[in-house]
Amino acid sequence: MGGIVWKALAAGAAIAAGTVANKSVTAIWSRTGKDQDIDPQNPHTPLGEALALAAVSALVAAVAKTVLTRKAAQYYENSAGHLPQPLRDREEARA
Repeated sequence: MGGIVWKALAAGAAIAAGTVANKSVTAIWSRTGKDQDIDPQNPHTPLGEALALAAVSALVAAVAKTVLTRKAAQYYENSAGHLPQPLRDREEARA
């Protein structure tokens, strides 16, 4: 049963991270004064702007996913008394 709970928590964290990242990137990008409707795949978009948006998007998404997944694991650990099995397996493999 714990495996299903962890999968649901991890999936929820990933979905929330995507939402947070999208809103954050939109806010960050609008503060730079750049066009909010930039299309990085359009060859008429300046390459520098497309790469900057890609870099900001990737960074924000990775940070959001890391933070929210860690919070989900912390919540699981507090509720169940131990880390989820996949995280315990990784800890044992490192030891």
